[in-house]
Amino acid sequence: MQWTKILTPLVAGITLALAAPWAAAQNGGDDTLLEMQQAFRKGDKARLTALLPATRGHVLEPWAAYWELRARLDQAQGDEVQAFLQRYAGTYQEDRLRNDWLLLLGQRRSWDQFADLHPQFRMGDDREVRCYAVTIDQIKGQAGAEAGAEVLRNWYAQRDADDGCANAAAEMLANGKIKPLDVWRKARLGAEAGRLRAARKAVEIVAPETLAQLRDALDAPAKYLKGHATARGRERQELVVLALARIAASDAGSAASLLDNKWGVHLSAEERNWLWGAIGKQAALALSPDAMGYFDNVGRDADLNDDMLGWKVRAALRAGQWKPVGRAIDAMSAGARSESIWTYWKARALMAGRASEADRAQARQLYERIAGTSGFYEQLALEELGQRVTAPPAPAPLTDAEKTAARANPGLNRALYAIGMGLRAEGVREWNYSTNLHQAGGMAERELLAAADLACQQQVWDRCINTSERTKTVVDMAQRFPMPFRDAVVQRAQGIGLDPAYVYGLIRQESRFIMDARSGVGASGLMQVMPATARWTAKKIGLTGFTPNQINDRDTNITIGTAYLKLALDDFDGSMALAAAAYNAGPGRPRNWRNGPVLDAAIWAENVPFSETRDYVKKVLANTVNYAAILTGQPQSLKSRLGQVGPRDAREPEPNKDLP
Repeated sequence: MQWTKILTPLVAGITLALAAPWAAAQNGGDDTLLEMQQAFRKGDKARLTALLPATRGHVLEPWAAYWELRARLDQAQGDEVQAFLQRYAGTYQEDRLRNDWLLLLGQRRSWDQFADLHPQFRMGDDREVRCYAVTIDQIKGQAGAEAGAEVLRNWYAQRDADDGCANAAAEMLANGKIKPLDVWRKARLGAEAGRLRAARKAVEIVAPETLAQLRDALDAPAKYLKGHATARGRERQELVVLALARIAASDAGSAASLLDNKWGVHLSAEERNWLWGAIGKQAALALSPDAMGYFDNVGRDADLNDDMLGWKVRAALRAGQWKPVGRAIDAMSAGARSESIWTYWKARALMAGRASEADRAQARQLYERIAGTSGFYEQLALEELGQRVTAPPAPAPLTDAEKTAARANPGLNRALYAIGMGLRAEGVREWNYSTNLHQAGGMAERELLAAADLACQQQVWDRCINTSERTKTVVDMAQRFPMPFRDAVVQRAQGIGLDPAYVYGLIRQESRFIMDARSGVGASGLMQVMPATARWTAKKIGLTGFTPNQINDRDTNITIGTAYLKLALDDFDGSMALAAAAYNAGPGRPRNWRNGPVLDAAIWAENVPFSETRDYVKKVLANTVNYAAILTGQPQSLKSRLGQVGPRDAREPEPNKDLP
């Protein structure tokens, strides 16, 4: 969408408070903003400072001022930061800079300044900032009993090495609020995931004298283990655990053999259990039939983390072993157990075999807890209760006053303007901030509906959908499941034998109907088609004269995308789950993933090794059911679209062996 298509109607309805900035924006300031964005990305401080004066009065001036100051924040003085916070008070950029400044103050150990500023931090979503705050509480003797657990939650969730949570962990360890094992577990997570800086940072806290040996254990784990006959002492045992975790990440079988035949006797029960969990997880990711055998060596599920337990559940589902499913879910943290995925499978486990009356009653309670139309497991739970997915009634129409309030919101206006002129990432962040933190607790539900309506009217479909999805007591299906370009999509889908609801379900997940969407790997347009795929498909369907740049044309994108989806669906025997996986990850992977036992497609989808594809398949199918309910006006079943997944019959030819 061209940005002028958004700006014209918005300018017409802008409030008097924003009239001057918007007028200035029409006088060439947009090009300056775009140039400043590029200069910020390049770290060109001088260019940012030179361009800043030209943005005065522009509606997006807060972004220009933020970029300029943020680029040189490490050299800025406190009074300059305070002046920025006062000038742009209440904006996303104010709180964003406060976040950045708090991180810098924490790194400098400027605890008094941090403590003065932190109470005004409205977003409150930065784990490292939170760790610094807990550190200050500990230094002041004000840390509560849960401080150690809070630091661990934030630290374990950090993917890479950081200063704030690592420093807080060191403080908590020194004061006895966390245990050495807690720190070693962080090192294990780093070793298992190949995040070696994070592993080294943890070991530096708990056993700095072992850093030289640690380098050998992480960088050449097989050589390290071969050079040692025993593991005497806690530190040496943990280094062996880290080395075996590194090996397990690439070769679960070798790690299992080393643990079983040599190192198991040298380790504690907890260390052995954790390693068998790590090995089992890697085998489950590879869809190996050995996975449950490895997990069976775990003597106590409580020694595994939620991620390992999740993969134990998946491996047990794949093996048809329902008792381990229930036990592994019971061992998860309370937060994990409450998620719809594990709530659903716990209920299924209770119903497996000869379920008692009490088991059936508990399963029903679990289904009722999550049943609904919003997602994959919510829909499956609804069907387990004997119901189908229907489109709920529309909420009461928005009033003129509610719509006017949304149009007058400065943050929403800045966000739409930024998105319209090509600053999508910045616009999305400001939109999310404005809807989440507009007031204490975020926007009320009717305000969210009005904000979503504003985005819909401007055809900013991703903000329309995401904002509307946050309402709890009312559901506006027209906002959550919009159908732009309905004639083009429905006619094209029906013309080639595709369910239009399936096409819409896929587009909603692929691009959120953003016409100029482009993925990090080069996929383009509504249906996010890769250039090579587009060329192959065009040739396959006889689309003469096709050139790669045509993929950005809406109708061509729909033609190519639906044709490829239909070819994938035919290739996978009509399985919507397999075809969706092929669309996301390429057909070669799901061809391999379907090998093994014949599975309920829900179990197969949950075992997809790639987290992105696993999430994608489930969302596309849930979207499809909701779109079908809207398009047909009839109750819909997710189960009827799932079926089973198993190996292809060797006697049947593959219709599209060359599907890219």
